[in-house]
Amino acid sequence: MNDKPSLILRAEQIANSMQTFSHPWNPQSEISGTYLGRTVGLKRTGVNFAKLAPGKESFIYHSHYCEEEWIYILSGYGTAEINGEEFVVGAGDFIGFPTPSVAHHLRNTGDEDLVYLMGGENLDVEIADFPHLGKRMLRQKDSVEIYDIADAKPFGPLDA
Repeated sequence: MNDKPSLILRAEQIANSMQTFSHPWNPQSEISGTYLGRTVGLKRTGVNFAKLAPGKESFIYHSHYCEEEWIYILSGYGTAEINGEEFVVGAGDFIGFPTPSVAHHLRNTGDEDLVYLMGGENLDVEIADFPHLGKRMLRQKDSVEIYDIADAKPFGPLDA
């Protein structure tokens, strides 16, 4: 019995593994996609195939402190909100978010599916901000904590 994943993921396998998911804080979020990198055994790098139907959005406006992220548009067009500005993006465009990244988000503003590859690092620890919501996420492996940024206190001297 071979427990190792195949190093080749065929187009038919990709099509058959598509799932739809959304971000719980964004009612317009609806992504159809599949994990490519994880399926072939990549552990340190995430690579995913994604589609947004017209009028749908990716996740939610967010920024990363630790994990770099990227998007490569294969077909269709949409609007990328990056650091408070909006940019029309389309087939052949590449967007990269080195860390610490600026906030970003993707919407399909076209009349056909927006199809893209997205990926980035898979670190054990990540911190992400959700500026429109005033929230911060701390992820340590499979544990996720969310809190209001306004509740954060600066570190100072410890009382004895």
